[in-house]
Amino acid sequence: MSTPAEPSAVAGGETDPAAATPPPSGSRVLIIWTAVLAAVVLAADQLTKWWAESALVANAPTIPVLGDLLGIRLIYNPGAALSIASGYTWILTIVVTVVVVFIVRAIGRIGSRGWAVALGLLLGGALGNLVDRLAREPGFARGHVVDFIDYAGFFVGNVADIAVVSAAVLIAWMSLRGIGLDGKRHTDEEPADKVDDDSPRGDQGDPA
Repeated sequence: MSTPAEPSAVAGGETDPAAATPPPSGSRVLIIWTAVLAAVVLAADQLTKWWAESALVANAPTIPVLGDLLGIRLIYNPGAALSIASGYTWILTIVVTVVVVFIVRAIGRIGSRGWAVALGLLLGGALGNLVDRLAREPGFARGHVVDFIDYAGFFVGNVADIAVVSAAVLIAWMSLRGIGLDGKRHTDEEPADKVDDDSPRGDQGDPA
């Protein structure tokens, strides 16, 4: 006597594949590791920003760390990277929120450790700066991002920015190799192979 937990049967006595196949455990592990990495990046970003605000004076001269190449200088950035769109902080907040939602939805389809690392870095970095925009002065959705890593005077960033840039490089590298979000390698040869498989066989003769 069958129980409700057993796979349901379909016409012809066959088992429904969708009911018999459980979700892959590997995907769940990748999702967990993506979330853990995002949490680590977020914590590191917020802790270093807390340190910067505690130890540095805003808009003071840069303190050299590696000569003229790298230093620390506390600034509050109302815009995006390089202070772009500094007058549209609330728009940037909306954009980052949409990006975070997109990343969260994409995490459920991860089938590659590389993509797990990339999305974990990207999500943690995006959340790090989003927290600043939502919780810091001058107000909700208009908060200024804490930047303190001075790169040779060209621009000043933070840990979240490092995570986002690293994620972008990793995503570009995997895309060039043809590795999709599901972990499968997608090449330009696949459509051609599919056409060959679907095309009529040569031994069918000329219909004329």
